Amino acid sequence: SYENLNILQMGIIAEKINIDFIISTGDNFYENGLTDARDPAFDESFSNIYSALSLQKQWYSVLGNHDYRGDVLAQLSSILTQRDSRWLCMRSYIVNAEIAEFFFVDTSPFQDKYFTTTEGHTYDWRGVLPRNDYLSKVLMDVDSGLKKSTAKWKIVVGHHTIQSAGQHGNTQELVDQLLPILQENNVDLYVNGHDHCLQHISSPDR
Repeated sequence: SYENLNILQMGIIAEKINIDFIISTGDNFYENGLTDARDPAFDESFSNIYSALSLQKQWYSVLGNHDYRGDVLAQLSSILTQRDSRWLCMRSYIVNAEIAEFFFVDTSPFQDKYFTTTEGHTYDWRGVLPRNDYLSKVLMDVDSGLKKSTAKWKIVVGHHTIQSAGQHGNTQELVDQLLPILQENNVDLYVNGHDHCLQHISSPDR
């Protein structure tokens, strides 16, 4: 299948360039996240399929909107790391890779529509409410982390697009709240998922 070919190719590329780690930009488990920390979907959609020797490295993951439709605490649980030591998923965190520093941001709680027009979906907002306090802390932590960073490359990772020519388009809440912080702190790159296509968007002023 097309998906199997992609996973095979991923293993080949990872071996060819001798990767150090892997970043997952969210929507880790379709359609509705995990039911709990013992959910067999973890093996079926992670452990058993990324089996190439070259992919036996640390994975750094963030949550996507589909992950929030399941038991969100399951993906953050140390039980998953015990099941597969490669797995690491937190809401917002920093990984220092010396020449580069990666700032992972939990973007789903920024989107108003997940709180208003849920379209029949249930989102697990445990740990996020009260929302305004949570968002303020995320933004403050990102700003503070970026200001302290001495890395040559500052890379921010989130699930949602900031700007996009794809199906989902721009995420206005991130344009308004997160982008000014990235610009102020001279972030080199923002990496996201959500739109199922490959885009490289650059700003005219950078």
